[in-house]
Amino acid sequence: MLLTKKIYGLTTALLCAFSFNVSAEQIEIKFSHVVAENTPKGQMALKFKALVEERLAGKVTVKVFPNSQLFGDNKVLEAMQLGDVQLAAPSLSKFKKYTKKLQVFDLPFLFKDIDAVERFQQGVEGQKLLNSINRKGLQGLGYLHNGMKQLSSSSEMKTPTDLNGKKFRIMSSDVLAAQFHAVDAVAVKKPFSEVFTLLQTKAIDGQENTWSNIYSKKFFEVQDHITESNHGVLDYLVVTSKSFWKSLPKDIRKDVKAALDEAIAYGNGIAAQKSTIDKQKIVDSKRSTIVTLSNEERQQWVEAMKPVWKRFEKQIGKNVINAAIAAN
Repeated sequence: MLLTKKIYGLTTALLCAFSFNVSAEQIEIKFSHVVAENTPKGQMALKFKALVEERLAGKVTVKVFPNSQLFGDNKVLEAMQLGDVQLAAPSLSKFKKYTKKLQVFDLPFLFKDIDAVERFQQGVEGQKLLNSINRKGLQGLGYLHNGMKQLSSSSEMKTPTDLNGKKFRIMSSDVLAAQFHAVDAVAVKKPFSEVFTLLQTKAIDGQENTWSNIYSKKFFEVQDHITESNHGVLDYLVVTSKSFWKSLPKDIRKDVKAALDEAIAYGNGIAAQKSTIDKQKIVDSKRSTIVTLSNEERQQWVEAMKPVWKRFEKQIGKNVINAAIAAN
């Protein structure tokens, strides 16, 4: 009888100790991204960390790994599927192998401005796209802005024919390749890190990018002209794995999502400010002439590149493209 009581007491103590350890164990979220901490994405990640650790102290901890310290955008999604990282924010063009629908954001002259992009992303079809990667074990959680893309070149570009025969660097995207082919230009797929040298050595004639990227990477110093085309959007998708997201207790998942939504809004605010400020810095530098298109001139570009929409309509979905048009 005495031995039975001792065994029972020992078992109870072990179970209590095990329960304490499980409840005391924190959930760790590793957030991997490829840019510096002073960028809108970098600031968003730090804001998310601060909000989560303030509101879920002792329950959840966030470790942010900037500058590709853990993974580059080409490897991070595979690492996420293996559970090596829990959050990332690759550019939307990186999801082609997981879904064709997100190619909608590469279509040229589909969105009039970043407000139209925001309306679409927060609308029914935009929110559905967050789930378009579910079959691959991933879950979209929100969109983060970088900004609208502009065209830079060694010569002035006011009409689509001004691009004929010129070489433009693009990200690895079939839509972006078709965009330049539509105006008889040559699309060259090259890493972002090589763009400045390619422009400086005249290996290519131009490139497309946001104001913040054109300024921070000093592209304006080796390009004589920048056409304020706002012809495309360069945004990111904040993503996690389905298995990790479902593993979170419902109350914690709700609080993490709320913190992420708040952090994304914060990052988008910084992106908007940076776009305006960096554009003005380029103007003030007088190193590059900014070309402003009239409504009539811009419409020429729209008509020239609009056939690209039809070419990718089946892959993306007509309903998705129509919703994007309606957002304007």
